Parts: sequence; C-alpha cells; structure tokens
Amino acid sequence: QVQLVESGGDLVQPGGSLRLSCAASGSIRFYIVSWYRQAPGQQRDLVAHITSVGSTHYVDSVKGRFTISRDNAKNTVYLQMNSLKPEDTAVYYCKAARGNYLSWGQGTQVTVSS
Repeated sequence: QVQLVESGGDLVQPGGSLRLSCAASGSIRFYIVSWYRQAPGQQRDLVAHITSVGSTHYVDSVKGRFTISRDNAKNTVYLQMNSLKPEDTAVYYCKAARGNYLSWGQGTQVTVSS
C-alpha cells in the first residue's frame, strides 16, 4: 500500500502556471497514477493519467495546457498546469491504482482568480 500527498496548489492569476506534485510513500513504478479535480458542488472528474510505461491521457479541457509526468526514482507524479483559467479552480487529487488496489491523496487547492 502507498500513501499519497499532493502539494503545489496555490492562488494564481488567469494565464499563470502551477506545478502540482503527488508524492508516494513507496514505489509507484507499476501503478497507473491519475489526477482528478473537484470544484465546489461538482463531482470529482478525471484530468489526466499516466501509465507505468509513461503513456498519458488528458481530458479535452486541459489538452495542450497540462502535462502529466512521473519520476519513479522519486516516487512522484507531477501535473504541470499552464495557461490556467478560472474554470480550473478546484481541489486536485491524485490517485494510484494497480489491479484491485487504489489509493487517494487528500487533495490540494488550486484557485485561479484575478
């Protein structure tokens, strides 16, 4: 089992950038790791995921603006977010999954506002 801790959330102006980190307590080399986000009153939605071999997937609303990457040596997955928009405001969560096992982090707040 791994525990996940997200960090990097902040208040940023529209058009700005942030890099979120998802640090695991152990190796996540063979896990699919995903970033989700949840805005107030909304459901938690997938943003992007990265497989154990580095294949990536993004939802349409973030394609070309967000980049997910992983550093297995550091047991960390990143979400680089550029050209941020007010509608990106949400709590961002990471999830690690392998087979029937999955683990969620506690989330980090991203607020995009002028």
